[in-house]
Amino acid sequence: MSDVRAFTVAPDDDGIRLDRWFKRHLPEASFNIVSRWARTGQLRVDGRRAAPGDRIEAGQTIRVPPAERPADPRPKAQRRPLSADEVAFVNEIVIHRDPQAIVVNKPPGLATQGGTKTKQHLDGLLDGLANDRGERPKLVHRLDKDTSGVLLLARTARAAAFFSKAFSGRTARKVYWALVVGVPEVRDGYIDLPLAKQPGTGGEKMHVDESEHGLPARTRYRVIDRAGNRAAWVELQPLTGRTHQLRVHMAAIGHPIVGDGKYGGQEAFLTGAISRKLHLHARRLRIDHPGGDRIDVSADLPEHFQTTLAGLGFDPAEGDLPLDEVKFGETAEGKRRAATAAAKARRKERKGERRNRGRG
Repeated sequence: MSDVRAFTVAPDDDGIRLDRWFKRHLPEASFNIVSRWARTGQLRVDGRRAAPGDRIEAGQTIRVPPAERPADPRPKAQRRPLSADEVAFVNEIVIHRDPQAIVVNKPPGLATQGGTKTKQHLDGLLDGLANDRGERPKLVHRLDKDTSGVLLLARTARAAAFFSKAFSGRTARKVYWALVVGVPEVRDGYIDLPLAKQPGTGGEKMHVDESEHGLPARTRYRVIDRAGNRAAWVELQPLTGRTHQLRVHMAAIGHPIVGDGKYGGQEAFLTGAISRKLHLHARRLRIDHPGGDRIDVSADLPEHFQTTLAGLGFDPAEGDLPLDEVKFGETAEGKRRAATAAAKARRKERKGERRNRGRG
């Protein structure tokens, strides 16, 4: 048939399942359609019949039947072209770029993704960072709209999967700087308080929930410097990835982040010339790279945060504390994983013992 299509598997798709390839490259072909093509022998890889669950390799040829068009196709929403100023802006905030990744220093006030009431967002600017083939980078994690700092983008589908696994597996290290009201009594401590969506807020707000509905949440904090008893400059490391985790945790121990009226109320605002903007900044990200190396990048503070530190007599050069290792096993999720691994090892050991008894 002249309408039969042929595609060559790219290096980025090496080793993935065939159904995953369709999701990436021909999303209009539903799983049911792909399964029917496979059952009827119309779907082939290098000339051989293929199934949706088969793994494919770079360089192979996928034979795909003609496209099946719905009776009433809905036109896909087109992204508007970016202006020259928008392209220039999104390139100006890039602080690291390589063939697999881009890191930007997201300014405060810019949402990561769009929503019903959010028209201006970073995701809408990513066409300005497209490669020579017109492929835009992909978001692999998020920052709150009013939080500034390091945000990682993946330039390939394989890199996106790799980075997502690093974030979900907690092997990525994220370091935030925050200015908080008051001074924590313990200078180097952990906050272990489960979090859940606060009822009645439509999921827009989180709260501490120590019932069975709360999800484990753990944060490490270290005091960098203090301005008497008025405020403290702290380093925060989220050891889990709950929504608004750092903001809820600091407010819960009585030291809300300056400018965070959502969780700290009026107590979150300092008097005088201190900006009312949120003082939370993703300072540093360290994460393994798909190429076997490691990305370790830091983002400069936004203007309002710099001004506040200077006004309180803090020296930004003293803020980067040594990134000592935090054992994942110290977190609730880490303990669960360790217990699972130990149980698996015990089962394997018992299986070996039964095998040895059988030989005797």
